[in-house]
Order: sequence, then C-alpha cells, then structure tokens
Amino acid sequence: MIQRFDGNRLSVCKVTFGAEPTDAEIYAFLLKHFNDLQFTKPIKAEEKKRADSPKRRMRNAKKMLDQKGVGTKSQQALKKQYEESKAERKAVSKEKREEDARRLFELKQKKKKEKHRGH
Repeated sequence: MIQRFDGNRLSVCKVTFGAEPTDAEIYAFLLKHFNDLQFTKPIKAEEKKRADSPKRRMRNAKKMLDQKGVGTKSQQALKKQYEESKAERKAVSKEKREEDARRLFELKQKKKKEKHRGH
C-alpha cells in the first residue's frame, strides 16, 4: 500500500507484488511507475494527539474503533473508493437494463402492429 501526503491530505494506492519485494525493488518500481499509479481521492488526514495515561489511550482507542470502524486511514480510503465505484457500476448497469427493457418493449409493439396490419 502506497500512501501519498499532500499537506494534510492523504491519498493511497494499492499495488500487489508477487513475492515479498526488497526495499531496492520497491524503490525502483516507484521511480519507474509512480506517475502511472491510480491514487484514491485525497481525504483529510488529521494529526493525532497523544493521550496522557495508558487507560485514557485505551478508552480513546476503543471509542475511535467504535466510531470509524476497523482499519487504517489508507484502508478506509480504499474502501471508500471501492464503495464509490460500486455505486457507479450499479447505476450504469441499471441504466443498461432499463434501456434493454425499453428496446424489447418497442420491438414487441412493432411486432404487434405488423400482425394487425395484414399483408
């Protein structure tokens, strides 16, 4: 997972390598392909303040997990991008399905007219 910070904005990209790559291989990959990577839309990355006591940290961590769900900001950004693309695919497929239904209806109407017309 590649994270890119622009000021206080975070965008991520997921790249799958075959075997565990070395640091040199990752660096060479980034130098060669960084401009071709598809990053998510940037989200606001806020700096976390450090709590005083360990008990307070535990309470805050539990509260944050309950509110935001499990995962890092990068994972949440990827999930958000996935949900957006899923909604877009759903809308496109619905539109296509309605277009096909309309076309079939018009075809049936045309056939019905042809039958009543006579020869």
